[in-house]
Amino acid sequence: MAGTKQLFVLRHAKSSWDDPGLEDHERPLAPRGQKAVKVLAEHLRAERIEPELILCSSARRTRETLDGIGVRAETLIEDDLYSASPGQVVERLRGVPDEIDSVMVVGHNPAMQVLVLRLAAETASSELDGSELAAVQRKFPTGALATLEFEGAWSDLAPGGARLTAFVRPRQLAAR
Repeated sequence: MAGTKQLFVLRHAKSSWDDPGLEDHERPLAPRGQKAVKVLAEHLRAERIEPELILCSSARRTRETLDGIGVRAETLIEDDLYSASPGQVVERLRGVPDEIDSVMVVGHNPAMQVLVLRLAAETASSELDGSELAAVQRKFPTGALATLEFEGAWSDLAPGGARLTAFVRPRQLAAR
């Protein structure tokens, strides 16, 4: 069923580089990342952000980010999201069943940043003055969460077809 869909795009929190022999896929969260995840969890609870489906990269740092934010939903850990391009993420989202109204993708940069920039309409929405889109363009830091909305079916998701309705960063949330 078509209607308003929400897409939450979450970049994993800060990861550790302490063990140079560890494969990239297996890097855990750094202490700073663990703190950021707690702040994000508080934000998600306060804003009642509860996606119906979570698509998460199989990397350790994305799984630890997901565990830490405490969102409970149908969760698919997908190897393909680890190295996915923005276009591949869009293709994956186009396969989401239309009865699902909200999806969270937990992944990596540069794909998460470029995904948001491609999907977000160039014109500012009534909720935002365009400064949030400019902020995404400047930097999509670890632990950042973008919320996009669009009308229609997941299969119709296309560049410029969504509105960026929120963009939060852990540092910004911690300062509140």
